[in-house]
Amino acid sequence: FVLSTVSDNMVPSSRVVLMRGFSEQGLVFYTNYNSKKSKDILINNNVSANFFWPQLEKQIRINGKVEKISSDESDEYFNNRPLESKFGAIISDQSSEISLDYDFTKKINSLKLENKTKSPKRPDNWGGFKVVISYFEFWQGRPSRLHDRLCYTLESGKWNISRKSP
Repeated sequence: FVLSTVSDNMVPSSRVVLMRGFSEQGLVFYTNYNSKKSKDILINNNVSANFFWPQLEKQIRINGKVEKISSDESDEYFNNRPLESKFGAIISDQSSEISLDYDFTKKINSLKLENKTKSPKRPDNWGGFKVVISYFEFWQGRPSRLHDRLCYTLESGKWNISRKSP
């Protein structure tokens, strides 16, 4: 899904992230806590998410507040990832600038040697976030741009349903 955040100087930023869980509590994704998206979230935890299926002319727009999930949940997810993905999470200083010819091979090989007999531990700067949803909009494309927009807004623990004009 596309996740949109806003920086401390009010500049919006969007990127595609992988949803790794969904429940009544919200939707979960994982990242480096030092990344730009994490820094934006720690300043302003209001986010927008968008799922889009162009072939079906459908999208789901979501607004909510983000919170970190527990260390135990992050550990569980990290421990079930493929080994190469674990290494990637450990060596990537996500969103930091690196040289154009930077090569991760030495770092990967070093980690492989260090972790021949054990699985690497989740780094403290990596884990999960949960979007606690307060708004859904289910959008269905229609001919002549007369799209259908059904909205669900959480107010005082109850979902209120409305419809918006295209």
